Amino acid sequence: MPVSDPNAIREAVDAAVDAFNEEGHGIPTREPELNTDADWKTQLTKGCRLLAVADELEDDGYYTAVVELCFGTIERSLEAFAIAEGGDELRDFQTDSHERCYDRATRFGLFTRELARELKALYGDNRTDSYYGGRHPTKRQAETMHRLPREIHRHVTNQVREGGVCNCDR
Repeated sequence: MPVSDPNAIREAVDAAVDAFNEEGHGIPTREPELNTDADWKTQLTKGCRLLAVADELEDDGYYTAVVELCFGTIERSLEAFAIAEGGDELRDFQTDSHERCYDRATRFGLFTRELARELKALYGDNRTDSYYGGRHPTKRQAETMHRLPREIHRHVTNQVREGGVCNCDR
């Protein structure tokens, strides 16, 4: 028996492809808080936005989403630093490895190898299992994870020489 795709899904896929290709719908409406002047600014302000969403969701009990957003914030912030201060390019981070940003931030002196090793272990041991595995993140895990990217994001913001881009406090 031949299998056919549900029409609703086919239409939704086509609409999403059109949206990403920006075809036929006039001038796209972009997220206004993202600074797109340079790749590092984009990554840093994406970190700001992910933190803002985590703030919104934590009190409502969306612990899985908070943990995921926190790991995303850490990666965007570290990528911003490596691009701004190390000369990396955004495409350097478009790999299937989430560890590159930790290694690059360490190489450029953002923090020690020991801390990078601990952050990578935190990611490897917990992010994957909370997102893909059977673990159910707790309120305490969400709260403590929420603190970590705020501190890393703040540290990155203070270490980037150009500064003035983070919009977390606006």
